[in-house]
Amino acid sequence: MTALQLNAEFYRTMGIIAEDEALLAKVLKYAKKLVAKKEDPTLLTKEEFFRRVDEAREEIRQGKGTRFSDPQAMNIWLNSL
Repeated sequence: MTALQLNAEFYRTMGIIAEDEALLAKVLKYAKKLVAKKEDPTLLTKEEFFRRVDEAREEIRQGKGTRFSDPQAMNIWLNSL
């Protein structure tokens, strides 16, 4: 489908959905999620963020962290990523 055809189909479908407030609320909620993902693909949910913090703490506890003797060593390591 072309962009023009997709737009036409979208507006036809939205015309039907717009008559039902509950469906319209669901579409709006989902559309906001899609927009957020497009605007910033690096966004994490609150749960994902705290899960990653917990994983990092566990790795540090296990001694898997990386230590640097000075800022220059850290910059060399970061540039290598």
